[in-house]
Amino acid sequence: MVDVKGKWALITGASRGVGYELALFMAGRGCNLILHSRSEAHAEKILKKVKALNVEAVTVQAELSDEKQVKAMLQRVDALGMDVDFVFNNAGLQVTYRNDYYETPVEDYDLSFRVNTVAPMIICYHFLPKMVKRDFGRIINTTSGITDQPEQGPYSASKAALDKVTKDLGTKVEGSNVIISLTDPGWCRTDLGGPSAPNDVKDSIPGVALGAFLDDKKSGRLFGAPEFSGMSLEEALAKIQG
Repeated sequence: MVDVKGKWALITGASRGVGYELALFMAGRGCNLILHSRSEAHAEKILKKVKALNVEAVTVQAELSDEKQVKAMLQRVDALGMDVDFVFNNAGLQVTYRNDYYETPVEDYDLSFRVNTVAPMIICYHFLPKMVKRDFGRIINTTSGITDQPEQGPYSASKAALDKVTKDLGTKVEGSNVIISLTDPGWCRTDLGGPSAPNDVKDSIPGVALGAFLDDKKSGRLFGAPEFSGMSLEEALAKIQG
């Protein structure tokens, strides 16, 4: 199991929902954090929470639908001077639920792909070569198991595309100390999932974090968080490896 203490992780969408719980979990294990949100003010609460756990933490901001802002955020992270060991591309966007899905506008697809596919891949392409050069790194991209819902076609399609490029990238680092994987938090009660979702957001832990701790040089796997609900990190890792 990877010891994350003293290492640095970038978490997108860290100010609420799954990203918030993930930040608390990683900080509890001693991991220093770069906390992304659309506005740094939104991340003040989680920043204070994780610093209280005696780790270093900073905030960065970017609207993920804007390529220029994403790249500016990455430049700022580089300027901070630390090696980013873990990247959690957690942030995502569901544009809307369209009952009249035959009338889904092109704009829904454009925005969904920019946030859910393009931005994570810009971030992957930025950090992956650095990780390969250092011979260590973990990238965990958040996907969705959504199926059979054309009402959410743009969201579903953008996550399916993320799955594909993540698995393809994984073939390039397979067998190395750089591991790229996918996680599905399940349908959680968050701003994105809505109040009717069956799972508490806390149930996504430790599942959404597993890709950071594995040390078996295997990439391209998907870890569904509900499969590990109620387990300790050690129990979850043993289930995967055993």
